[in-house]
Amino acid sequence: HVQLVESGGGSVQTGGSLKLSCAASGFTFKSYCMGWFRQRPGEEHEGIAALRIGGVGVDSTFYTDNVKGRFTISRDSAKTTIHLQMNNLDLGDTARYYCAADPHSLPDALLFRRRAFNYWGQGTQVTVS
Repeated sequence: HVQLVESGGGSVQTGGSLKLSCAASGFTFKSYCMGWFRQRPGEEHEGIAALRIGGVGVDSTFYTDNVKGRFTISRDSAKTTIHLQMNNLDLGDTARYYCAADPHSLPDALLFRRRAFNYWGQGTQVTVS
């Protein structure tokens, strides 16, 4: 039974930083893709960062343009946890953030597609003011 639990959300001022974490259980990271999505009120889920676990231990990371250079996705394989370090936050980053996982090595074109991911956490709220 795959379970994803996000933590680390909260309120922060513009220009500040937050680090989100996603604790995964019920599967091993090998060959999975992990993603971070966010949803603003009244909008669809937006994929913002993804990590494709490498077969030789080297992960590939991907970002959308609106977070590139500010957000960093990483993996702590020993604890089966992924993180999203968010720096220089602005008002547009206010959203509920979700962790997602899929047991396939998704192609680049699907890494930010909500429907490509089978497993989801409940989300954690980030408010920037």
